[in-house]
Amino acid sequence: MTEPHEPEHRTRGLPVTGPVEAAGERDAPAAKGDVLELDQSASSAAYDPVPVHQEGGGRAGRFWSARRVPATLLALVVLGGSGLLLYDVAAVRADRPAMRWRRWLADELAGRPLENAWLLAAAALAVAIGVWLLVLAVTPGLRALLPMRRDRPGVRAALDRSAAALVLRDRAVEVSGVQSVRVRMGRGRAVVRAVSHFRELDDVRADLDTVLGTGIRELGLARPPSLSVHVRRPAKKR
Repeated sequence: MTEPHEPEHRTRGLPVTGPVEAAGERDAPAAKGDVLELDQSASSAAYDPVPVHQEGGGRAGRFWSARRVPATLLALVVLGGSGLLLYDVAAVRADRPAMRWRRWLADELAGRPLENAWLLAAAALAVAIGVWLLVLAVTPGLRALLPMRRDRPGVRAALDRSAAALVLRDRAVEVSGVQSVRVRMGRGRAVVRAVSHFRELDDVRADLDTVLGTGIRELGLARPPSLSVHVRRPAKKR
């Protein structure tokens, strides 16, 4: 007689972490022949960026925008206003009457009180334009460009955020079980939302964490963004 032995390729269940069963279902005995199916609809987690050591090429700062359109508009407005004012002053010095718009403006300013609604609105508009110009002057702009590490002195490079998101999306769709992926690449965080139609969601998320973490490091960014991965099941068709 031969002794019974286990099949050579018997499948063994892997341990599952996380609250995948309700409290009432945990202690309920399973009927004979029934298979317990885990009802897990979503899995998500956020991770801190991996520190990247800076090479000897120098500090990789953000790129500054030239802002040619605001500068051109401001220059045209200042040039036009200064030209009209200088022409009117020269005409008055030559014993000619002042321009009608300046006489009208002087009469309006002399006759209206300071608490007039139109004066307050014009002053608020001028303050808002001034603050906007100051913000443009002291901020770099070009938020769509992610600075890359400077490995060589004198060489600067940047990666467009949409291109970085496309690279991460291509990496994510190669993970087994992933049906579709959406990647939103920010300056400080990369948010990945994937839909998985098979495999355990925690396993898919762990694989996405590994693949996308490697992908972010290989992008060569000066400040690697943190990673936030969300995995869910496809919506049920009604």
